[in-house]
Amino acid sequence: MYTELITLDGHIIDSLTLSKVLDILVAAGVDYEIREFRIGKSHDEPSHAEILVIAPSEESLQRALHEVQQHGALISQEDASLQPAPQDGVFPEGFYSTTNLETFVRIEGAWIPVERIEMDCGIRVTRTESGYRAECVPLHWARKGDLFVVGNAGVRVTPMPRREAESVFHFMGSEVSIEKPKTRIVEAVARAVRETKRKGQKVLFVGGPAIVHTGAAPYLERLIRTGWIDVLFAGNALATHDIERVLYGTSLGVALETGVPETHGHEHHLRAINTIRAAGGIRQAVEKGILKGGIMHACVVAGVHYVLA
Repeated sequence: MYTELITLDGHIIDSLTLSKVLDILVAAGVDYEIREFRIGKSHDEPSHAEILVIAPSEESLQRALHEVQQHGALISQEDASLQPAPQDGVFPEGFYSTTNLETFVRIEGAWIPVERIEMDCGIRVTRTESGYRAECVPLHWARKGDLFVVGNAGVRVTPMPRREAESVFHFMGSEVSIEKPKTRIVEAVARAVRETKRKGQKVLFVGGPAIVHTGAAPYLERLIRTGWIDVLFAGNALATHDIERVLYGTSLGVALETGVPETHGHEHHLRAINTIRAAGGIRQAVEKGILKGGIMHACVVAGVHYVLA
């Protein structure tokens, strides 16, 4: 069995933090033992809990730890683990993917606040004349040799304050647009494509990430492989989520087969980008056997030119 001792401090009862953490551990399929529990005797006095997490594998343990960390659980009193960026624009393997919550990292026994906190970044640590500095860095700012936090140890996250039910943000909760008949539009487009190809002209396809989100990517992939598309214009999001789909089976962190958000799924697109950058690009990822399917794979294999903006 694999174990790790976590601690929770603060108003963990009235904020429901303790119950949330225990629910997460149960949902993650790991066991736990509450080793110590002290309840604050007044509204100003914080409570303290120490919980031993017991998991059947290292992978399941790390998944559970990463999840509870977002609710303020302190994983360990160890310093954060630092690894160098292997090349410009690439994070080290296993990099810590940031959220938009206030974050601290432990370096040589001291907790250092992470500057410019935002989602989907790495944490770069540098030494200055006055000590250490930790800052959020987007992928393209990484430079070979820069030290980044990897793993969950030595990272402390300040949990989001409790919200009332009416203030909860509903992802993709906008009004659905009025439905229009699609069959005739699709038929007309198909006829136009056939006529264009019959004349020996080229077909340019302009696409967006909704193709992947809605599960339509395999159909576009088949059109490319069978020669119906000659050029692809798209934003970076189409390529990113197509590659995420191939590598992780998700789009925006949601499993395409089940429609259920995956644990840490929000990190998948960033890890997919990092994988491709480490390979040298999309074509190189295909040639190295890292990217084995999808829209972008089809473009490379079929010789279809693409422009990503």
